Amino acid sequence: MLSGMPMRHQPDRTPDRVKDRPTWIVSRVFARSSALLAAAFEAHADGLRGYHYRLLAALEQWGAASQADLSRGTGIDRSDVTGGLTEMEGRGLVERRPDPEHKRRNIVTITEAGREALLRLDDIVDGVQAELLAPLSPAQRKQFIEMGRLVADRRA
Repeated sequence: MLSGMPMRHQPDRTPDRVKDRPTWIVSRVFARSSALLAAAFEAHADGLRGYHYRLLAALEQWGAASQADLSRGTGIDRSDVTGGLTEMEGRGLVERRPDPEHKRRNIVTITEAGREALLRLDDIVDGVQAELLAPLSPAQRKQFIEMGRLVADRRA
């Protein structure tokens, strides 16, 4: 603070002791990737969001699943899974039916319209990946992904 005035944050200025710390860099990459994804989904996804994409991708890859299994498999909170599925069911992207073995549980399947929506969302996400990683060469992109997985998948 100079002369009683607070210093305004300048996004291009980061203290030297902070700027090269991996945790700072990862948080900046996360913030940038989140902003790019949000903007791309807002502009091109007709109201669908990243969690819809994850749910559709899980159903397409793993097949029919209970809502609880979708929550566990995607890392999305159960109540958010329920809300997301309700939205997608209303658009005809998924179908929910009672599990004949457990009447209190629903089994969710992706529809053909859901598969088509997933392909459109793949294009959106692919564009964001290209924009995010544009400063890197193809070899650096591969290395970035491999190193990120090593760090992210590390178990204590």
